[in-house]
Amino acid sequence: LEAATLAFAQSPDFIEQDVVLTRDGIPIVLHDIHLETVTDVEQVFPDRARTDGRYYAIDFTLDELRTLKVHERHNRSGQQVYEDRYKGSLAHFTLSSLDEHIELIQQLNSALGKNVGMYIEIKAPRWHRRQGTDISAIVLKLLGERGMLKPEAKLVLQCFDFSETQRIRKSLGYKGTLVQLVAVNSWKESDTDYRWLLTKDGLDEVAKVADGIGPWIPLLFAENDKQQGLGDVNDWVAWAKSRELFLHPYTYRSDARIESIPGPVLLERLNNEVGIDGIFTDQVPAVKAYLNQQNDN
Repeated sequence: LEAATLAFAQSPDFIEQDVVLTRDGIPIVLHDIHLETVTDVEQVFPDRARTDGRYYAIDFTLDELRTLKVHERHNRSGQQVYEDRYKGSLAHFTLSSLDEHIELIQQLNSALGKNVGMYIEIKAPRWHRRQGTDISAIVLKLLGERGMLKPEAKLVLQCFDFSETQRIRKSLGYKGTLVQLVAVNSWKESDTDYRWLLTKDGLDEVAKVADGIGPWIPLLFAENDKQQGLGDVNDWVAWAKSRELFLHPYTYRSDARIESIPGPVLLERLNNEVGIDGIFTDQVPAVKAYLNQQNDN
């Protein structure tokens, strides 16, 4: 909640919430289905790992998860992934429910006269079903109860699993803005064939259910070697635009380069060559500074 408040203070258009479920079926905001990279779960519950050595949110109740202390993301070796980010150890940051995030953003909007939206990702729906839960149905029920499914609500839903994107639109009846996220097949984000998804036939199917595409930034460009950086804009970008799909690539980070391209140059290429409609970012001020400079010019 502290991170969401900081994000709100930077006046983005939307704040993203990645959502997974607890053992008691409560949607919580967490980037992954497992816990050890961002919490001290190994110290608090040393005997609760699965056979693969990982600790999964769905194996804990919300009350149990609230006892964990959240820290900056660490890799499997215990090193902080983004070394220049928050290094403090005294504050007891905790995991929070999606319901709390909805309330927080709604109340901040009301108190400050803002209209910051929510951009919610349904995480690993097929994996959740294997655990006996329907994350999409649970999240949509909560959103309905909180008035987030009304036409005037500023909400985007997103998912990596194309089968689930189709289900959210067709079977679950979601009528709001919907985004198909696109990854690399080797990441195994879902069973979706992302290479096919970015063909003309694939994009035809995406356009039947989704309003936009959320690709990993390098997928926008032809592959090139590390020294030369990213190549020309890929053909599928024009195909997507011709199907009236907007583009919201992920993730711009001013403290991490993509290939060999420094941040401002990357934003320039995304804006002028690709013609993106928005961007996921960890640093709102850096993107706003670029946009302000464009407006001044």
